[in-house]
Amino acid sequence: MFVDEIKIYAKAGNGGNGIVSWLRLKFLPKGGPAGGDGGVGGDIYFKAVRDLSILINYKSNPKFSAEKGGDGRRESKEGKNGEDFFIKVPIGSKITNLETGDVFSLLKEGEEVLVLKGGMGGFGNEHFKSSTNTTPMEQTDGKIGEEGNFLIELELLVDLGFIGVPSAGKSSLLNEITKAKSKVGNYPFTTLEPALGDFYGYILADIPGLIEGASEGKGLGHKFLRHIKRTKILAHLVSFEYEDMLGEYKKIRKELEKYSPELLEKREIIILSKSDLAGEEKIEKTKKEFLKISKEVFVVSVIDDEQIKIFSEKLKKILDEVNS
Repeated sequence: MFVDEIKIYAKAGNGGNGIVSWLRLKFLPKGGPAGGDGGVGGDIYFKAVRDLSILINYKSNPKFSAEKGGDGRRESKEGKNGEDFFIKVPIGSKITNLETGDVFSLLKEGEEVLVLKGGMGGFGNEHFKSSTNTTPMEQTDGKIGEEGNFLIELELLVDLGFIGVPSAGKSSLLNEITKAKSKVGNYPFTTLEPALGDFYGYILADIPGLIEGASEGKGLGHKFLRHIKRTKILAHLVSFEYEDMLGEYKKIRKELEKYSPELLEKREIIILSKSDLAGEEKIEKTKKEFLKISKEVFVVSVIDDEQIKIFSEKLKKILDEVNS
């Protein structure tokens, strides 16, 4: 199961309480006030990690809290500060504070953002000592740590994303060239969540299928479009099972443009999939049509080992070039 969106609750630690205490030493039996201040509560951070499946761990327990500050101690000693708490999220996460509306994005491994401050520690009675108040009985409790609800949305940061209408062959191709185990079926929306595969160290994603109207939320709509915003290369699959392949291709391009014109500026390769369903004449004619709009057009069938081998070799060169 792949989780790319989740709501969580987090609370920073409360500050420790100050205490009332008196200095009692053998050589100073009537020492003054010596109640220490409380420690500061731990802060809450989000931290980006290279683990795209980590959000699933938060489904059963979506509540997090940092450590409370320690109470003040005798002999004017401050309480221990609470440990900060780091909520780990995948690289590419967008985090929204649902109370304030603040939005943060974590795009690099190890990147951190402070979202909730721990409460300040309270004052011990030594803090209130003065020339007119030599035996203060006052102390204050620690402040409450900040808390809030957050929405975490993962916008995949992948090297190449397979896009296209449902059942275009994205899952099958990903499984064939990587060790992914994306679900395959002959009905629309087999892939309900993005599936990932490792291809010579590059991350490839099989992204849920698009349909006409996706930019208005039809089908898997915005869920799909969100994931391709940060994909370096789009691999657009167009299946030979469609009579008007160019028309199907243009429909999807139109949806991309409606959602964000910037998507059309991404590097794109075109994969004419399921070539085993067509004869040589149709394959050549279709390829010529697509070569008029792109120089990078591939003909692929997952049951043709030679085609898969050639495609894999050329795909690696493209990825090496983009990442050099």
